[in-house]
Amino acid sequence: MLEKNMQSILQNARKQMKIACEISKECSIDMNEFEIISHPKRVIEVNIPVRMDNWSIKTFIWFRSQHNDSRWPFKGGIRFHKDVSKDEVKALSMWMSLKCAVIDIPLWWWKWWVIVNPKELSNSELERLSRWYVRSIYKYIWPWQDIPAPDVNTTPQIMAWMMDEYSRLVWKYSPWSFTWKPLTSWWSKGRFEATAKWWLYVLEKIMELYGLNLKWKTIIMQWAWNAGLTFAKLVIKKWAIIVWISDSKWWIYNDKWLDLTKLQNLKFERKSVVEYSDAEQIWWKKILEKKCDILVPAALENQIDTNNAQKIQANIILELANGPIIPEADDILVKRKIIVIPDILANSGWVMVSYFEQIQNDSNFYWEEQEINSKLYKKIIFSTEYVYNIAKKYNSCLRSWAFIIAMERIFNAMRDRWEV
Repeated sequence: MLEKNMQSILQNARKQMKIACEISKECSIDMNEFEIISHPKRVIEVNIPVRMDNWSIKTFIWFRSQHNDSRWPFKGGIRFHKDVSKDEVKALSMWMSLKCAVIDIPLWWWKWWVIVNPKELSNSELERLSRWYVRSIYKYIWPWQDIPAPDVNTTPQIMAWMMDEYSRLVWKYSPWSFTWKPLTSWWSKGRFEATAKWWLYVLEKIMELYGLNLKWKTIIMQWAWNAGLTFAKLVIKKWAIIVWISDSKWWIYNDKWLDLTKLQNLKFERKSVVEYSDAEQIWWKKILEKKCDILVPAALENQIDTNNAQKIQANIILELANGPIIPEADDILVKRKIIVIPDILANSGWVMVSYFEQIQNDSNFYWEEQEINSKLYKKIIFSTEYVYNIAKKYNSCLRSWAFIIAMERIFNAMRDRWEV
């Protein structure tokens, strides 16, 4: 199983923001304002009792961190996972606020996390947990106040159950109360591939700005989940080569060809990539240090630290996980001139289309997929070029200026509302 570096990701998130403030003399954020943004506005903990199939009662704990609502409303992912801490939820909510700000959309983030391993639940237990979850929190959420979305281990089906339960409780059909629902419940078209397309477009644009292209570039792709496999298919169409791909336990390797449809079927059946034939299999721990053109850490936080940063052999790192590189490792990578495309820019596509879905649900008017893709692409190109151009102007890394741009937007909104 993927192991987390024990360094606090909340500490890392705060350190990243502080570094960004300190490196720019042009930045208008002072340390008093940093103190405000380095803490979430509100954290809630609730216990959810659920009757299991054997008629026993089991209590699940959930945390909710609301980071900042300066531009309204809150929006956030619901994660079902067995490993969680309150600090981790706080850090994720802070990063997600910055993601919304760097692509300049009017959403401010919170994060929900239920301590549960959904693989240990039957489908009926999962539905009961989802519905009891909404009964416990529905007074804290409503359209244009808090709009939940899925995250790790939560699906369109779970969102449909939650939306249905919310509608029952408020006596009104409310498709706008949750996003990323099935198409039959007014999911936005284009949503399924939006995350992977954003990754591809950001990567392509950054490579173009640095005078590079994807053709024949070798890629190590960490974690073969749905969006990851979609991204892998997209880059292969650009003549890139996926040489390694993993799940949470194992990597498989084939320097010529990996059948991604076969891999997708394995993951759909909840099987490990070790079930894939015609590929070398290896335990995951040292693969991040293998030679490649593009390294894609897409699993957990703190995967690249001071122990392995000197051993990274990639030219570009595309961060798809939240906080996969600790700040001390960032310094090493910058000195080695490795291009790091930061998570708050690289992994914002799904929230962009989630925002589109919210708008469509609220207006009860739905766009065609071509229009959604066009809007998504324009936002990607503008945001990526803006971060790159300012980072180049001040001869600094992409991460620091992505953070500065995001924090300045947050504080401009707060100042205009007399909140600071």
